[in-house]
Amino acid sequence: MDEGSHASRIAAERVVAQERMTRLEQQLVELRALRRGESDDDEHDPDGVPLSEEWSRLEGLREAAARAIVELDAAADAVARGEAPRCVRCGAPIPAGRLAVRPQARTCVACAA
Repeated sequence: MDEGSHASRIAAERVVAQERMTRLEQQLVELRALRRGESDDDEHDPDGVPLSEEWSRLEGLREAAARAIVELDAAADAVARGEAPRCVRCGAPIPAGRLAVRPQARTCVACAA
């Protein structure tokens, strides 16, 4: 994978991650509004997922999206500095196929396992 296509892949993936973050934050806002409702005793509701469980799930997804954005920004900075993607554990080049799937990868396939 050449530097230009890697940079493009990082930028595209960052857009997706930012959109995911925006959606999750909106869902959390909506969930907060539900929790303020008068009948928010959902822990005993047999018809659905408790609000606290949904809150935890959404918060975990939001944190993962935030981490992905930080990792993508770091990868973009490395490309801008002209650094070839190398494994932080063994120093080997990160294969193009791995970067195509996960452009912010910091480990080679062997070290990621």
